[in-house]
Amino acid sequence: MPLNIPSVNLTRIQGDDHGALKFQKPHVHPDLPHRKGTFPMSTQVTMSTEVNKANSRRFYDEVINKKNWAAIDEFIAPNQVDHAAPPGTPGGLEGAKQTLTMYLTAFPDLYFTVEDIIAEGDKVATRLTARGTQQGEFMGIPPTGKHATVTAIDINRLVGGKSVEHWLEMDTLGLLQQLGVVPMPGQAR
Repeated sequence: MPLNIPSVNLTRIQGDDHGALKFQKPHVHPDLPHRKGTFPMSTQVTMSTEVNKANSRRFYDEVINKKNWAAIDEFIAPNQVDHAAPPGTPGGLEGAKQTLTMYLTAFPDLYFTVEDIIAEGDKVATRLTARGTQQGEFMGIPPTGKHATVTAIDINRLVGGKSVEHWLEMDTLGLLQQLGVVPMPGQAR
């Protein structure tokens, strides 16, 4: 004889800090009278890899290339952990804003070209080419007026469409050589 199980009517409550949506439903099962009251049922609503890739691409276009500072809150979670932030930079969204301000003050014409973007699960890896002219101080280096082009691989872990964790591998040596503060191979000091 089949069990008479009532339909599930879930109601959304506040999501947790990691972007998961939690649901609760009042439940009194006729065959289990000792299980009365409300009990939590959790489910994680994840963004598709295509949506995560699109959000990542929009970040580079809106925030970096178009210099739309107001949009940064759409892409970076308040508690983001940035493994590539300069020493002494605070964590979270405020630290990300400080780091971006440092780069965009030093290189006001900074422009990112997305060469490749790959996603799996909640991570998005982006191969970038960054171009800009150093017109402001950069990490203690006075303005050189020199144009630089560097490659980078940027990895973000996204929850709810926002970066909660960030890694960056950038050709810093190539950047310093192009700015003239580190000699090129075979170049006299």
